[in-house]
Amino acid sequence: MVRAAKEPLRSLRPEEREVLEEMSRARSAPMVMVVRAKLLLRVAAGESYSAAARAEGRRSGDAVANLVARFNREGSGALEPRHGGGAPTVYGAEVRERILAELRRTPDREKDGTGTWSIGTLQRALRHAEDGLPKVSRDTLWKVIHEAGFGWQKDRSWCQTGKVLRKRKSGKVEVTDPDAEAKKR
Repeated sequence: MVRAAKEPLRSLRPEEREVLEEMSRARSAPMVMVVRAKLLLRVAAGESYSAAARAEGRRSGDAVANLVARFNREGSGALEPRHGGGAPTVYGAEVRERILAELRRTPDREKDGTGTWSIGTLQRALRHAEDGLPKVSRDTLWKVIHEAGFGWQKDRSWCQTGKVLRKRKSGKVEVTDPDAEAKKR
């Protein structure tokens, strides 16, 4: 006998159902989001939490219950994975902007000792600057730079991914890939 759910799934709005169905068929989305969408659709169709979990290759109906509770509170945002553990983020938005401003600045060969930024030279510059970050780590720099959409290139430089200069009859145009965020995951 199946016991009643403590917090049953609320009725889905048409736009939420559409988002869940689209996500459940997505091939380029992260697998965790696809499975969560499928679980919610199964529960909305009347399956128990345990049956939905087993049908999607999961063991725990309790995890489905937690997902349903989160979906009831947040809506489609419940599909997005949250922080998976580890140390909490130490630096805020202003520090991230300071790091990115330093990265965008062309290094001075005399002062910085380099013509292009690497993680080490960027770390050294930030630690020694007057308004710098004396304890910033390489991991923090790497994370902030990649979250901002920059990638390390073969020519030993940083390039903002998802953006490219194209030649047109009217001149050079910067083109942005609308799917760049989805492709990063």
